[in-house]
Amino acid sequence: MVQWRPRREEILSKVRIEIFFGFIVSLILIIETLNLEGDLITMRGKIYRAVQEGRMHPEGVKRVEMSKDHKKRKVRMDKAQWRRRIKQTVVGTAFLAVLGAGWLYPLVGYFIPICMLVGIGLAAFRGRSWCNWLCPRGSFEDAWLAKISRKRQIPKVLRSAPLRLSVMTGLMGLLTWQIIRRWPDPWAIGGIFVLMLSVTTTMAVILGVVWQQRTWCYLCPIGTMASWVGKNRRPLLMAPELCTQCNLCARKCPMQLAPVELKAQAAMRYHGDCLKCSLCVESCPQSALTFRGGGRRSIAA
Repeated sequence: MVQWRPRREEILSKVRIEIFFGFIVSLILIIETLNLEGDLITMRGKIYRAVQEGRMHPEGVKRVEMSKDHKKRKVRMDKAQWRRRIKQTVVGTAFLAVLGAGWLYPLVGYFIPICMLVGIGLAAFRGRSWCNWLCPRGSFEDAWLAKISRKRQIPKVLRSAPLRLSVMTGLMGLLTWQIIRRWPDPWAIGGIFVLMLSVTTTMAVILGVVWQQRTWCYLCPIGTMASWVGKNRRPLLMAPELCTQCNLCARKCPMQLAPVELKAQAAMRYHGDCLKCSLCVESCPQSALTFRGGGRRSIAA
């Protein structure tokens, strides 16, 4: 026992010394880490100042500028989509309310010929921009029908001119015949407009669920006439040397158009059906797209 105590105290003393040195080493490492973080912060500040003063390598500056442009474009795109979504939600909801009211008060149906005249008249100056969000049914399709749509590719046959002409002729002829039969009763004529709108909206819902929410827009008589009247109004233009064929423009288009086709040809297919919504213009990471007469105004119009 007498010899054990000194040995125990000697061991405890060594342990204390090792703990002390371990603490010192840990403290030194912590201090060095803090100094390293300070160096990194200083280095980052120097890099930032170098970018600001133009001393960084040109490629590095270009990458930083492209990153900033991408962020700005994303913010602008998000705001544009949000504004368009709000407008379409309001107009699309109002469309359902008006359609329901038309069955109770048939004179409400007279808003349909007003929409027809305004849509075609606006197309003569700004292309098919009426169908972007001003068209009540178009807004309903993007705001509500899109939620249950299968988002499939719209068949070419539904975009073909012969079918569109046949649908337009048939529906407009039927509407004219019914108006003549009920002339001059304003209530009966208003009821015909409401009935026609209800039938075509049912067709729009079926086509929108099976394929894509805007499928009916290719068969809509007013949309067809607007696309022909405004075919060359405010056309979409491209700087081919800037296009990387990323296809973002096509993915954003609500009418499933392909602006990327402008890289190899003067006009894209079905260009008369462009809604001038500018979603393709805002989504292009290279700023390769614009509209003749201004590229960003219609997104908020």
